[in-house]
Amino acid sequence: MGEAARPARWWAGLALAAAIVVALAVLPSAGHPRRAEPAAPSAFLTGRTTALTPTGRRQLRASAYWGHVYTTSTGETVNVSVSDAYPVDDTVGQSWAEFFAGLVHGSELPLLHVYVVTPSEVQSACGPSSLGCYGSNTLVMIGEPSRGIDPQMVAAHEYGHHIAFNRVNAPWLAEDWGTKRWASYANICRRVAGGTAYPGDERDHYRLNPGEAFAEVYRALNDTKAGRATSWPIVDSSFYPDAAALQAAEADVVQPWTPPTPATATAVFTTAGAKVWRLTLRSPLDGQFDAALTMPKGGLYDVTLLASDGRTVLASGLWSGTSQKKLSYTICGQRSLVLRVTRTGSPGRFVVRYSQP
Repeated sequence: MGEAARPARWWAGLALAAAIVVALAVLPSAGHPRRAEPAAPSAFLTGRTTALTPTGRRQLRASAYWGHVYTTSTGETVNVSVSDAYPVDDTVGQSWAEFFAGLVHGSELPLLHVYVVTPSEVQSACGPSSLGCYGSNTLVMIGEPSRGIDPQMVAAHEYGHHIAFNRVNAPWLAEDWGTKRWASYANICRRVAGGTAYPGDERDHYRLNPGEAFAEVYRALNDTKAGRATSWPIVDSSFYPDAAALQAAEADVVQPWTPPTPATATAVFTTAGAKVWRLTLRSPLDGQFDAALTMPKGGLYDVTLLASDGRTVLASGLWSGTSQKKLSYTICGQRSLVLRVTRTGSPGRFVVRYSQP
């Protein structure tokens, strides 16, 4: 998908506050990221947000850099460009390549182009008060501490956006909603419906933006792996991950979700038999459910998707051909469903093809 359809993210400006600098700590046995002492609301600014615009990209490309594609100790490659404002030192570029290779990651790593630039250059490319931004496999970040923020914090957060950009969460954009398993566990769909999450909103509801929340959860995942405490300064505390949320996020990184292969169920209505067929389905992930019923000649069957109580109708099939009905439904927090076929008309064999996340 092109740049215009993929809004860049940027790290909101934060005031100098020692409370939000990452501190080394021993993690609790429960597997949660240890939370650093939170900064008071007045101690940081959530500021404006902006996209990495074409103008910003042109400014980025117009600047001078040193660096190249580095091969890391893991055998992977990372493209790192460092601003000419910093002294040429190839060990710096190598160290940043090793840093990114050390994050929890998948096959998306070689797609990344990292720009390590001065704070003023970040603001020029990303927007006022920003410390980093991301868009379409391009990550821009500060190369030195700024306002009390370690560049590695920015780098890990922005790499979370790189993960989401290269993941699928149909029918939603993972970059806006977060990745499939994490978003399902965090009930993002229900939160959106309830007005407590705002996908893609980089302005009025930045702190309730699940795309930003996933990037922070990803940073917390890496903090946990490294045995560090996790500060939580830029998104709402309701997104703070427990162990299961971290596990879901990690699964999305190392085993990316892919669209499902449809399943098939075949059954027969006999003349003297029952006129209702049911199939109970587990639905651990949110997303699109589709079903198609193919009926025998003379059949006038109905296909219906029900809630787990077996009574509440979620979706009903509509004719899509002379012997077929289809239905679609967006699973949003329902963790068990019932697919029902009801016979009227001639008995006979029928086939149901269905897919779910």
